[in-house]
Amino acid sequence: MPTLLVKNISHLATFDDDKRELTDAAILVRDNVIEAVGTMAELGETPADAVLDLFGHIVMPGLVNIHHHMYQNLTRVMVQDDELLVWLKTLYPIWSNLDDEAIGVSARVAMAELIASGCTTSSDHLYILPNNCTLDATIDAARDLGLRFHAARGAMSRGQSQGGLPPDSCVEKEEDILRDAERLIHRYHDNDRHSMSRIILAPCSPFSVTPGLMKETAALARSHKGVHLHSHLAEDLFEEVYCHDIYKMRPVGFAESVGWLGPDVWFAHSIFMTSDEIDLFASTGTGVAHCPSANMRCGQGIAKIREMLDKGVAVGLGVDGSASNDTSNMFMEARLAMMLQRVAPNKYLSETPGGRGGFGGTPSALSAREALTMATRGGAKILGRDDIGYLAPGMSADFIAVKLNQLGLSGTQRDPLAALVMCGPFKVDYSYINGRQIIGSGEFRHTDVESLLAKHQTVMDRIYSQ
Repeated sequence: MPTLLVKNISHLATFDDDKRELTDAAILVRDNVIEAVGTMAELGETPADAVLDLFGHIVMPGLVNIHHHMYQNLTRVMVQDDELLVWLKTLYPIWSNLDDEAIGVSARVAMAELIASGCTTSSDHLYILPNNCTLDATIDAARDLGLRFHAARGAMSRGQSQGGLPPDSCVEKEEDILRDAERLIHRYHDNDRHSMSRIILAPCSPFSVTPGLMKETAALARSHKGVHLHSHLAEDLFEEVYCHDIYKMRPVGFAESVGWLGPDVWFAHSIFMTSDEIDLFASTGTGVAHCPSANMRCGQGIAKIREMLDKGVAVGLGVDGSASNDTSNMFMEARLAMMLQRVAPNKYLSETPGGRGGFGGTPSALSAREALTMATRGGAKILGRDDIGYLAPGMSADFIAVKLNQLGLSGTQRDPLAALVMCGPFKVDYSYINGRQIIGSGEFRHTDVESLLAKHQTVMDRIYSQ
């Protein structure tokens, strides 16, 4: 098996159990797995088939994105100033024009954007599948680009005529949803260590599916090893009202009633949760995908991430769809996660000198390293992976490198790791996924980005003209 020695790394952040950060470091990779991590004094003379000199770079594990809707980059910067309910109702009719070509091209654009900004593993929650669309198009895209991919078979089955939010033209029959989910699992789900393809089952939300589908989906997932469950929950106040009116319970209570709590389950957003509900997530191992950009864009609120982390809830980061975030940049998401927790209301200021009113935040509420841990180990844990998220012998060779000598990072020698969150934005200079170089010297090795963007424009024009 071929070997690669990555040497002279100026700063290496391993995110291992000891949280080691090394200077003048090296990594030895054999095929697609890390064989050794250490200093140049320890590894510098190791023979290898290929050598990469990363002097002047910081290296860390690839980022793990656990919530996305990739097709939405076809509808960026729309519905800029309205709440989520209006946002959804405006975009559903446009999304109803999607086809497999649109799904595939938009996925490639989203994946390229993710990889360029440091992501090496991503999930994608594809919950609208009109015109005979399939998840196969996104799985093919991930294989082409070399992204480690967890495809989430989303679904909407409760249209407006049945008391749901989405138009009837955007929903599927539940028997068809379950049949296709079974097909995808048998065809693409690989639960082995270092696997590049896994399937997730992901009914969209409490207001777009029935309790019956939630229960049957959970049973189907749990009949196959390593198939996890994902959905939106406690994302917006209208969802809370909907669950109260339809189910006579809060969203978390609804999730519990359909068997959707446990270490094989994670929810996107989870903004409107009580302390007791956070305790329930912690005790059951239920995870959360924190999506600060989307929460801020739609004016939804601030998730209680500090409380979740303190209580032991598994929390990862998601960029969310490119129509509610408008970008697919995991370092930006980590930065906003850190900043947003720091301005979360914490202390009343009216009695301070000068008589200021309102609430103040806490600058120590979330550190840069905590944000990056959510973006690496946090996401890996939620996806059920024991092979990604940190750099150590036996782990998948998924790592990224950023050149430190650039305008946005100048002056950060004191703490180059924190700089990846506190400074920028920037693109990675090197990306390795499963031991394969995807980006080298800032350029994609196997993807023609200009051609991809041209195809994306053509598809977007067609979708809007219908």
